[in-house]
Amino acid sequence: MEITQKAYAKLNLGLDVTGRRGDGYHLVDMIMQTVGIFDTLTVRSLPEKSADAVTLQITTEDEKKAGQLSAGEDNLVVRAIRAMQQRYRLDCGFEAELVKRIPAAAGMAGGSADAAAALRCVRALCVPDASDRELEQLAVTLGADVPYCITGGTKRCEGIGEILTDLRPVPQCGVVILKPPAGVSTPWIYRALDASSIERHPDIPAMIRADEAGDLRQMMEEKTAWNVLEPVARGAFPEISAAENYLCQAAESSGAGGELIRIMMTGSGPTCFALFETMKQAQSVFLSLRQNTVPPEWDLFCTSFIDTRLAAQMQD
Repeated sequence: MEITQKAYAKLNLGLDVTGRRGDGYHLVDMIMQTVGIFDTLTVRSLPEKSADAVTLQITTEDEKKAGQLSAGEDNLVVRAIRAMQQRYRLDCGFEAELVKRIPAAAGMAGGSADAAAALRCVRALCVPDASDRELEQLAVTLGADVPYCITGGTKRCEGIGEILTDLRPVPQCGVVILKPPAGVSTPWIYRALDASSIERHPDIPAMIRADEAGDLRQMMEEKTAWNVLEPVARGAFPEISAAENYLCQAAESSGAGGELIRIMMTGSGPTCFALFETMKQAQSVFLSLRQNTVPPEWDLFCTSFIDTRLAAQMQD
């Protein structure tokens, strides 16, 4: 038996760090949103093999990036499958094939989304009665973003990422995403944040109120929506400022400046995104960047928000 799932990327519309636990984990308050960029994971159960048999094959659509990702025991897909084997005492092995499209070390939860897809795949194959909540509890042992990625959508994420609150799906818009070649280490960014003082915080409750009113522009106002990791990341990686400048200049040159809602960094970076009122405007900016501005080694996407309130919607 086999099953295929889409592992969707996310953006942080707001990211705050509110404290630190005694064990060193940072406490966060975030608004997360799924976007239509995804990896594809296929998992096959192998009853004839031992429970120790977990293999992973990774392919990419960009041949230059092939072989850059480990397919061994340290990969989050393998770790997620092993966690399911142990939690539910499964006596079968698994083969997994992962097609990567989400850039690595981008602040878009690519690895976390893959892990969540692995949990959902094994559930569908072996333990269909396991609830989303059970998977989320197992997911937090794998990473802070993995619980969110079980179902995705529009959510407030608190604690160390395990306290999830469903929010009203945000209004649709066009999204242009730009990632410089640099990869940013999330642990490094958080350590650097500890050595600095946070001078500005997002107003997460105000963002939620604007979301409930269906007003994306108000929700994403500069005085309201913010990522506290951005100043730290930008200071270490000048490519982040360059990415934001590329997006801003392309919006102006393509005539979409008036439709631009906000430009921000997502997660720990270095990926930046620009929100536009319409997909037509986003596509115009995307084409301008691809044809005239962005170096070929940069990752560039034009996409939209995805409502994935039900895990079944994330399946092929």
